Amino acid sequence: MNTRFVRDLAARDPWAIFRLIAHAPNLVRLHWRLLRDPRVSWAAKAVLVAGVVYFVSPYQIIEDVVLPGLGWVGGVVVLLVAGQIFIRLCPPRVVEEHVRLLDAPARDGRG
Repeated sequence: MNTRFVRDLAARDPWAIFRLIAHAPNLVRLHWRLLRDPRVSWAAKAVLVAGVVYFVSPYQIIEDVVLPGLGWVGGVVVLLVAGQIFIRLCPPRVVEEHVRLLDAPARDGRG
């Protein structure tokens, strides 16, 4: 699974958002699998859960105080940052294992 689009988003590559959208289903699957994996620390899981709670919360401090008028954009940014921190806090070996398992059906020709 290619995660180059995350670096490209930070570099303001105009095509990065399209790569993010294309990889979104696999990213959701990866985060869900890691969230359920007992080898991932509770602290890492708490970061992801906090990002999701912030995203769905009707009270979003970033939009109300720091960036008024941007609507849901701040929530998306918080969710993306929380997801990236979550992946970085997970054991690399566990992340690689789940990436391989997610990529396996595509390589085997099974959907």
